[in-house]
Amino acid sequence: MNDRPDIRHSPTATPATALQSPRRKGRDRAPRRSALDLAESWAVIGIFAILTTGGIYLAAAVLMPVTLAVVVGLILGAAADRLGRLGIPPMLAGLILATIVVTTLFLGANALVRPLGHFAEEAPRLIEAAVERVLPYIERIEWLHISEASLRGGPVSAEALLQNTGAILTTIAAGVTPALLQGLIFFVALALFLGSRHSLRRGLIIAFRDRRRRLAAIRVLNAIEASLGSYFAAATLLYALVGVAMTVIAFFGGLQMPLLWGLLAFISSYVPFLGITVTTFSVAVGGLVTHDSVLVGLAPAMVFFLVHGLVENLLTPAVMGRRLEINPFVVFVAIVFWTWMWGAVGAVLALPLSLIGMAILDELFPEQNVHPKLPG
Repeated sequence: MNDRPDIRHSPTATPATALQSPRRKGRDRAPRRSALDLAESWAVIGIFAILTTGGIYLAAAVLMPVTLAVVVGLILGAAADRLGRLGIPPMLAGLILATIVVTTLFLGANALVRPLGHFAEEAPRLIEAAVERVLPYIERIEWLHISEASLRGGPVSAEALLQNTGAILTTIAAGVTPALLQGLIFFVALALFLGSRHSLRRGLIIAFRDRRRRLAAIRVLNAIEASLGSYFAAATLLYALVGVAMTVIAFFGGLQMPLLWGLLAFISSYVPFLGITVTTFSVAVGGLVTHDSVLVGLAPAMVFFLVHGLVENLLTPAVMGRRLEINPFVVFVAIVFWTWMWGAVGAVLALPLSLIGMAILDELFPEQNVHPKLPG
């Protein structure tokens, strides 16, 4: 008979695990971070962001054409797949599509050379005529302190423009060689990206080790290609309608070279906010120079602004749906940032890069896509 008391069911007995549980809980609990630790973490993130921005800015000569090639390649991915189904090798299909893109850009630029050259020759006269038409209305605003003498003797006078023509041409000529080099980089990068797109996609997916992350990568890549392809297919059709409307407006508005105005409206529509602003201002100046009446001169610009507004606010949401809508403030900030970084090409890339970022966020954080209906 065992006289030792049974402590297994004794109320005063305390198992060893019960004694160790507070210590384990203390060890498992994450240490509380102080405000200094948080400030240090955000400082590291800020320094990394500044260095990354500086690197992108300094490497613009290479990153800009390569990024443009990747974006264009993602847009043309469906076309490359169709050529592949016809039995064309991937590299040959990429070379064909890259050649078509570069040839189209070259022909478009060549078509604009003569009209733009004529406009450059007539620019001093047009500016002087526009100043004479608008000056009486500007002089009425006293707080601007603008007079005829300040405009005629200032940097926007015809004499100043003629004197600066040589410097402007020299600057343009100095930028021709880098532009040609970047065009070559764009052509090669686009052809190689289209030719090796599937292998790059496969390698990116395999780079993730677990199945969950690989599936997430597949969803993100599919969403990026779908959003870019559907957006630019619909946008090209809508902006072509805007270009045709601008051509008709310029023709009946008495403006010279209506086809050039239509092409300008078509190209500038790819840059939100800035494109419509530049085109409307240019049409207003052209109308004021062409017509004697200020109201008649501004009529083509007002009609174009109305047509563009109807397309952007009625047709675009109806064709593209709410799936591709982006916050206008985000788009504006992206345009300002990428224009500051990469100039005109950055302004064109701002919207595609915003679409890519939105597609990534929508796939990685689907729970954030719920938009509850607020009262009121």
